[in-house]
Amino acid sequence: MINFKSSRPQKIFGLHPNIFLLGLVSLLTDVSSEMIFTLLPLFLANVLAAAPVIIGLITGISDGVASVMKFFSGWISDKVGKRKWLAFIGYGLSNFIKPIMYFASSWGVVFGVRFTDRFGKGIRTAPRDALIADSLTSSERGKGFGLHQAMDTSGAAIGLLLAAVIIFFLQQNALDLAKNTYQWLVLIGVIPGLLALMVFPFIREKRHEAAKQATVSQTAKNDLDRRFIIFLGIMFLFTLGNSSDAFLILRAQNLGSCVLDIALMLLAFNLVYAAVSLPAGLLSDKIGRRRVLVLGWLIYGLVYAGFAAASAIWQVWLLFALYGVYYGLSEGVARAFIADLIPEGRRGTAYGVFHGVVGVTLLPAGLIAGWLWESVSPATTFYFGAVVSFLAMIGLLCLVKERSTSA
Repeated sequence: MINFKSSRPQKIFGLHPNIFLLGLVSLLTDVSSEMIFTLLPLFLANVLAAAPVIIGLITGISDGVASVMKFFSGWISDKVGKRKWLAFIGYGLSNFIKPIMYFASSWGVVFGVRFTDRFGKGIRTAPRDALIADSLTSSERGKGFGLHQAMDTSGAAIGLLLAAVIIFFLQQNALDLAKNTYQWLVLIGVIPGLLALMVFPFIREKRHEAAKQATVSQTAKNDLDRRFIIFLGIMFLFTLGNSSDAFLILRAQNLGSCVLDIALMLLAFNLVYAAVSLPAGLLSDKIGRRRVLVLGWLIYGLVYAGFAAASAIWQVWLLFALYGVYYGLSEGVARAFIADLIPEGRRGTAYGVFHGVVGVTLLPAGLIAGWLWESVSPATTFYFGAVVSFLAMIGLLCLVKERSTSA
């Protein structure tokens, strides 16, 4: 049993309890989000008859404009020395807005809900990542972020499994998503999101954090690490070719996959993602983050080239599984890499800038992908992403050095 009153709380899986508790919050929130938002492109296309460029616009603006909040929330968490309450507000905003999707009858309403949900994510992401980093030593960052990512993605897998069961009973192998099916996904999906908020009272924060941050900010001369700036530029390039996963879902439907098949493909993706995340984090603790990231980006490029050339449904199944390998190798490791580059008192700002740059870049990325899809061909969208990812991989290898993680 965890003793939360102790100055040194008992570890869970060899790590500070915050890692597990924040992982549980992410798990429950992802169960909710995957049920409600993963099939949103199909709801927009099949039920509301929205064009691909509208879908790209919704995802791009929601993830892009709202991402400005990621910088401000991270900076605020550094300034006041408090991260937990900002994370709570962000999770609360996202989970309280979701029920409105039950009544959505136009893409404008969907845009409003999705924007608010992503706005909440913008508030919570940087403080949460900084809180995780603050709770880890340098030699266990890969493991800690890997465990959090594994729990987060396990929630996505559970959500997709529940979605697949609902779809099977309500419409089985129908090609298009039905409105009443989606409404049931919303009704059931809001429950775990609200449960996630009940975990926050058990999460602890360092009491001396604000004073410590003030000291660090003086020695850091209010300037982020040069390698971090270069890394941000490379991430901008990579994200420019990393179109919304909505286009992967549309591509699967374009090749003849029914709604149930797509839900199961996404389930397989998340199961692989969850399975790879922790081993990838542990590997990055041993051989360095950059090597693991390069491997992940290489797989990403191959997967996008595969989506461009795919002509059969079985190929899409394989590509979704490999896509999970890319995510498992990249997401948690990238966040651990930032903790290696930036001192503790600046991490909230650094995570905010990182997530903000990625989020803002998703707007042009979504518009480019939608334009290529409609004006040239669906395959061109993925060829573009593959080429850009290979260029970013070369930049990461040549331009960014990393600190030792053994300290």
